[in-house]
Amino acid sequence: MQYRRAKTPGATYFFTLVTHHRHPIFWKSENIDVLREAFRYVIKRHPFKIDGIVILPDHLHTLWTLPENDANFSTRWRLIKSYFSRNCPLSNPDKITASRKQKGERAIWQRRFWEHQVRDNEDFVNHLEYIHYNPVHHQLVSAPKDWQYSSFHRYVEAEVYDRMWGASDELVFGDRIGNE
Repeated sequence: MQYRRAKTPGATYFFTLVTHHRHPIFWKSENIDVLREAFRYVIKRHPFKIDGIVILPDHLHTLWTLPENDANFSTRWRLIKSYFSRNCPLSNPDKITASRKQKGERAIWQRRFWEHQVRDNEDFVNHLEYIHYNPVHHQLVSAPKDWQYSSFHRYVEAEVYDRMWGASDELVFGDRIGNE
């Protein structure tokens, strides 16, 4: 199956990556540390800006802005996923399918990712809020401030959000934001 992706140099994109069978590999902080190393490794070689991110036990959402003359987010994701897979001490070899074994893959990530090219500032804000509210949506915490693995804290420090944003009112995103 051929996937068509929007690829505009210098654009901002919203991504969702999911673990294989939604296995909660990011409950362990050492796995999140390896994921951070993977991002640093790739950013050093293929720069991009992480505008927002949240890492949940079985998936992550992130907003990236690519360099002006670059639209190659697929290579960046391939490198991040492979770095993490090589350096993370997990995955039950008995659960790896024949197809994955043939391709030398571990059962860590779903093969593909979901992406959306951000259209304008309103779309950016909607996706950023979706990212930051996601731990509440999944009932992991009662307020975004309580989820450690989120860029929400950076936005509070920059006084974009009040620390209590999303704590008292349930935010509903409905069809504004794509698949999870």
